[in-house]
Amino acid sequence: MPQLKNDLAPFLTQAEIQAIIEQLAQLVEHEYEGKEILFICPLRGSIHLAADLIRKINLICKIDFVHVAAIERGGTIRLIKDISEDIEGKHVIILEEIIDTGRTLSFLRNRIFAANPASLKILTLLDKPARRELPIKADYIGKTIDDRYVVGYGMDSEELGRNYPDIYNLKN
Repeated sequence: MPQLKNDLAPFLTQAEIQAIIEQLAQLVEHEYEGKEILFICPLRGSIHLAADLIRKINLICKIDFVHVAAIERGGTIRLIKDISEDIEGKHVIILEEIIDTGRTLSFLRNRIFAANPASLKILTLLDKPARRELPIKADYIGKTIDDRYVVGYGMDSEELGRNYPDIYNLKN
């Protein structure tokens, strides 16, 4: 693990991340005032965002988890673990730590939309539009970033670094 940190440069601190999440929480509370929200947390990367965000939301909310993965880079998308909640007629927000190519998120959005939610929105901590392969946009964006590889706060490099409380980018 120390070897990975040697290849990283600081990008966002814990305090900066929490300030972004506070702003996102306020936007969601304002839009969904008086409504119940079902948050969908794609595993594994979004768990930090989901935990921090829902603690700041002062509305009735539930959370469910899904695991979607590309079988190989540029390949087929596979549903490894589906949601367990019935989402028909519910207000659903998909939580993403980062939107990159948009391939897995597009698959997930289409899968959830087919279950007839009352509304479906996407919230992302980081948006990286330069890497987008499919035309998908988030409804709530914490920060738009350029094409950089980021690690920490749920994001990883070969499954390493997800536990870092700050976000870093690779030096090279």
